[in-house]
Amino acid sequence: MHDKCIRNAALATLIAKQLEIDTEMVTRAAVLAKCDLLTGMVGEFPELQGVMGSYYATSSGEDEAVATAIGEQYLPRFAGDYLPTSGAGQVLAVADKLDTLAGIFVLGKKPSGKRDPFGLRRAALGVIRILIEKSLDIDFAEAIKAAIVQQPAVGADHGVLREALYDFIVDRLRRYYLDQDATISTEMFEAVRAKRPASLTDFDERLKAVAAFSRLEPAASLAAANKRTANILRQAEYDGSGKLDPALLEDVAEKALYEALKTTEKKVRPLLEKRAYTEALTKLSSLRPAIDTFFDEVMVMTDDEEVRHNRLALLAELRAQFLNIADVSRLTPGQE
Repeated sequence: MHDKCIRNAALATLIAKQLEIDTEMVTRAAVLAKCDLLTGMVGEFPELQGVMGSYYATSSGEDEAVATAIGEQYLPRFAGDYLPTSGAGQVLAVADKLDTLAGIFVLGKKPSGKRDPFGLRRAALGVIRILIEKSLDIDFAEAIKAAIVQQPAVGADHGVLREALYDFIVDRLRRYYLDQDATISTEMFEAVRAKRPASLTDFDERLKAVAAFSRLEPAASLAAANKRTANILRQAEYDGSGKLDPALLEDVAEKALYEALKTTEKKVRPLLEKRAYTEALTKLSSLRPAIDTFFDEVMVMTDDEEVRHNRLALLAELRAQFLNIADVSRLTPGQE
């Protein structure tokens, strides 16, 4: 328990710094968080863990913020339970759950099938709810990395473990959205998941933008165009190394697409910087006429190698604009 408290303190401090929360209070709460587990009261009534710790901290003259965080560290305890209300409590609750998840993954004991003896799915959902519902915008990928690195057990490659734990939590995130919002589909979720956002709040913002985009009239056509673009680039084995040369644009339709793309890109760039994803996708939807005309009138895989590579570069730039937010090609029905 002492070792876990030290790990929790280090992880909670990292998270608190990202959120600009008082690290001294968070660290103190983390160090004292498990003391009540050794008491007769919690030994007799395990459900009072954290609750008694809060009382003991107050009785010992600890700061109110420290006592509150200790009392909130296990929240939410079950589905639908209330969340920590204090900043320090939210940070400590996330750190405690992430440390447990990382430790079990390092030991190779992640859940299989319906069995989950360590309650890791519940822990993952708790992390998700706190970060999203309390709008805690942290570098979640970095927090996972820190949680795994400080585990004492020797496990698999840390990079593999980070990816596995991220995917495990994101799988719970998909269930969270599908249960919460009937307007969110699996396809929308996977479109955002393809970007592997480092922040869960960023994931949330992107997903809401994709849901709003899917309701726009041009959405189906643009999703199909993105799928077609991705297929062309993949079949041509285009590696993205080619540079677009405007002087090589021959057809009126490809020139029109290039100009529309550049104009839209200037409008979208500042929106991406402030994460106004819904507005950005709405701007990108204005490209539909130019894209439709391009595919109707231009032969991408022409025999002229120089022109062909230039057109592939144009399509790569087009796809990159959408991929800045999500892989909207996955919105196409039947997309694998």
